[in-house]
Amino acid sequence: MKHVSILALRDSNFASIVDARSVLLKVNELLALNHQPKAFDVQIVGMQGDTSLSDGLYSIHPEVMTDALKKTELIIIPALEGDMMSATHNNRFYVDWIVKQYKKNAEIAALCTGAFMLGFSGLLRNKKCTTHWQYANEFRYFYPNVELIDEKIIVEHNGLYSSGGSNAYWNLLLFLVERFVSRELSIQVAKYFVVNLDKVNQTPFIIFNGLKDHEDTLILQAQEFIEANYPQKITVDELADKLHLTRRTFERRFKKGTHCSVIEYLQKVRIEASKKELETGRKSIDEIILEVGYSDAQTFRDIFKRVTGTTPVEYKNRYAR
Repeated sequence: MKHVSILALRDSNFASIVDARSVLLKVNELLALNHQPKAFDVQIVGMQGDTSLSDGLYSIHPEVMTDALKKTELIIIPALEGDMMSATHNNRFYVDWIVKQYKKNAEIAALCTGAFMLGFSGLLRNKKCTTHWQYANEFRYFYPNVELIDEKIIVEHNGLYSSGGSNAYWNLLLFLVERFVSRELSIQVAKYFVVNLDKVNQTPFIIFNGLKDHEDTLILQAQEFIEANYPQKITVDELADKLHLTRRTFERRFKKGTHCSVIEYLQKVRIEASKKELETGRKSIDEIILEVGYSDAQTFRDIFKRVTGTTPVEYKNRYAR
């Protein structure tokens, strides 16, 4: 039986704590129906007494304190709420315990924005993870030595698991059930909670918002120009000339500031504009293609599929009014 510690963090999402506990206890319940031993010994673990969440609306009562728990096998870090840096700072005293348990071969699953806590611990250095797409720019800014794969629903690297935005943590929880128990149990739990089991990408849900927290004013000008003029023909050379930079210097500084190449940035701005048009459902796909700056329909469809993980028709059918 695997011991699981669900952390009662301050500024954490109440639902992610409750749902993690519910999934693992449901596994035990289903196993018991088949006269099989429990798979998980689940405890809510804290560093103090009751933890107040959501401005006092909820209160979590830890079952055991970290100083009394010498060894665990799986740590679940719930999603965090509010300002991520404040939230991780408020839970900074958990870090030593988390790192110590990882060195004792415990595995760690960070749900959604819980990845910020995992990044804060230093364990993700030179490793891969994912998090909520809305916080991707912020995560890259604070943890540049982590390879963020924000299009993925689930990422695993050396016993460190992470999940994408909000409800994506359900997929990570089911993934853990499959990893530690069986695929069959994972399917049963997915059916019970009515969860789509095998989602792998969160790209259809991502709203592109270019990183602008850098301090390179010339690159900010380039970003603003692209976002204001994306339907027009824009070339890297023209942008570089406009800013009085060599193409090589411009591309290097743009990549450093935005974590995108100039072409990638332009493509994502155009695709984001096309998504908004597709969501209204008022225009044909051919009309939208021309309006966002593409002359070749196949090129647009290829880029749209690469950026969003779905075709324009599929996206329109899913989101159009």
